[in-house]
Amino acid sequence: MQAQAVVIGGGVMGTSIAYHLAAAGVRDVVLVERDELASGSTSKAAGGVRAQFSDELNVHLGARSLAAFGRFREEIGYDIGLHRVGYLFLLSTPEDVASFEAGVRLQNALGVPSRLLTPKEARKLSPLIRTEGLLAAAYSPDDGHCTPEAVVHGYASAARALGARVLRHTEVTGIELHGDRITAVSTTLGRIATDTVICAAGPWSRAVGRMAGVDLPVEPLRRQIAVTEPVPDLPPGLPMTIDFSTTLYFHREGPGLLLGMSDPDERPGFATDTHDRWIPRLAAAMEQRAPALLDLRRTGGWAGLYEVTPDHNALIGEATSVSRFLYATGFSGHGFLQGPAVGEVVRDLVLGRVPFVDVSPLNAGRFAADAPRPEANCV
Repeated sequence: MQAQAVVIGGGVMGTSIAYHLAAAGVRDVVLVERDELASGSTSKAAGGVRAQFSDELNVHLGARSLAAFGRFREEIGYDIGLHRVGYLFLLSTPEDVASFEAGVRLQNALGVPSRLLTPKEARKLSPLIRTEGLLAAAYSPDDGHCTPEAVVHGYASAARALGARVLRHTEVTGIELHGDRITAVSTTLGRIATDTVICAAGPWSRAVGRMAGVDLPVEPLRRQIAVTEPVPDLPPGLPMTIDFSTTLYFHREGPGLLLGMSDPDERPGFATDTHDRWIPRLAAAMEQRAPALLDLRRTGGWAGLYEVTPDHNALIGEATSVSRFLYATGFSGHGFLQGPAVGEVVRDLVLGRVPFVDVSPLNAGRFAADAPRPEANCV
């Protein structure tokens, strides 16, 4: 088998990249996924989409992706269940208020309609919260949430229609090199001759990079999500609500709520089984910020993997040690929402075009150069 480009990973990044390459006229794009499409981190994501970030690059990537999600049904032909109900960050320390004030100024300068709210205004939008201890909130009405699997299957279907091949249940076992040039990708289905590889393997990216002698500093970290029973009188426009100091978040999921938070006791690893060790911390956060949630029965939930880098920001770029090894990984929790824009950027890097935003500060070499690029608005 032969390909102009091989994309490794069948989540939102891989399918977006494959679609954008195929739409740009690249023949013989092959996407390789060892399981089902969206079976890794994408299907376990909370589905939030936003442009409220502290890093200018992430604001650009988030806003560009929001626009693409808005056009998705019309352009790609899939209903992704997009709800533009906004993101509401609840702020309870002077440091967080100052950080988000600076963020809002940056976002507004880049065309994002975010603004600071009083605690009273925040409660009007999200009536399940209590305002004791709250100093302010940050809100952007353009943000919201949608269905991650629908985005992946939409991109994959559109990529196939444009001639890309999608190989499911096919594992990459090696990357062949001749000197510093890629010559092929070895898979359980056979050898694919190519000179261009794009790693979009999420938490598994470090192992893929190693096959080409490229260090991608990505660690997998389990994150859990719970789903509740139906909640009476839930406002249809309930925003994605995030208590920034505890990281407790929730949004509507059908008639109930989807909720989660980070767990500082979680150690890096690939385990995705669920456990209840996080529940006492979750309950404490609910008691502090949204006590009404304590009365709700959990009806389901799951665990998935974040792909975390040392500065909680993405790795996007092309390796310097190997010719034509590109990567888009390490998004540390904001990968799904940046998938459309990153697909465009990687397409342009592959084709030697200038992307709509300069992502060179996100290259993997920044850690060796002691030039991290921290993102403060992580959940």
